[in-house]
Formats: sequence, structure tokens, C-alpha cells
Amino acid sequence: MYRETYGQITAYAARRCHSPQDAADVVAETFAIAWRRMGEVPDGEQATLWLYGVARKVLANHYRVEVRRQALSVELDAEMADLYQAAPDSGVELTAIAQIFRALPDTDRELLSLVAWEGLDRQQIATVLGMSRNAVRIRLHRARRRFARALAEADVHFTSEGRLAPAEGQL
Repeated sequence: MYRETYGQITAYAARRCHSPQDAADVVAETFAIAWRRMGEVPDGEQATLWLYGVARKVLANHYRVEVRRQALSVELDAEMADLYQAAPDSGVELTAIAQIFRALPDTDRELLSLVAWEGLDRQQIATVLGMSRNAVRIRLHRARRRFARALAEADVHFTSEGRLAPAEGQL
């Protein structure tokens, strides 16, 4: 199980942590819990989803500790701004998207991230979050709608292929 899921759990943690060291700690704790609770780990694909759920709870604990040390937050914001501003031709739009995404409620960001970054479907997300598939469907729909509304209010538009549309005056 460790060999089969290590990459997925590491990627999940890395995308949500401020540093590679924090991600490594989350991954280590996730697999330590899995080792201690080996009898509770389901078989097959369900084991991966179970690990996502454990990693999510480990991350929640990690965030609670991090809130007490908020110095990293300012550093992350600066890194994200630098990263998106360095993108050719669309730096302003990507910066706006990043800011809008970070402004979403935590639950919306988590749902959208599980779809976009982890590539999970609704049933898999339901398993990870410990809720029904229908609840995930409704919450995901609402999260997408809030994100789209925020993008529209910021005047960020996409082409039918999903690419950023040129800003008005750049056509």
C-alpha cells in the first residue's frame, strides 16, 4: 500500500503545505497512522481514499498549529504572487485567479482542489470527506458557482477551450 500510494499522498500534502518539510511531516504522520490502524485500512482503491481522509485530518491538525505561527502566511503569499506574475502574457490574470481562489472558503478550496489537483470523482471525494456523494455533488456545484462568480466579478474570462481570454483592449 505504501509503495502504491506514496506519490499520491505526497503530492496531496505538497500542494497544501507551505514547505516541503511540512509536506514530508504530513506524509510521515499519515503513514504512521495507517501503520497503527492497519486493521482498519480497506482494500484496493478504498485504501487510497482512506489515506486521503487521514491525510486531510493530519493537515487539519497541522493547520491549527500553523495558525499559531502565522509568519509563514506572508511568505507564501509573496511566493504565489511572484510565481503567477512570472507567467508570460497572463500574469495579471493568473495573479487574479490565485487571489480569488485563496479568498474562497476553505471547504470550497478543498473540494475544487480534490477535483483539479487530485483528479478525484464525486464518489471518491465523498469517501475522502466522509459524506454522501449527493452532498459532494451539491457542495461542489456551489463551490464552482462561487468561484465562477468571483472570476466574473474580477473580469477574468476563459475561452471555450478553457484558456484565459485576452483582456479587453489586448485583442
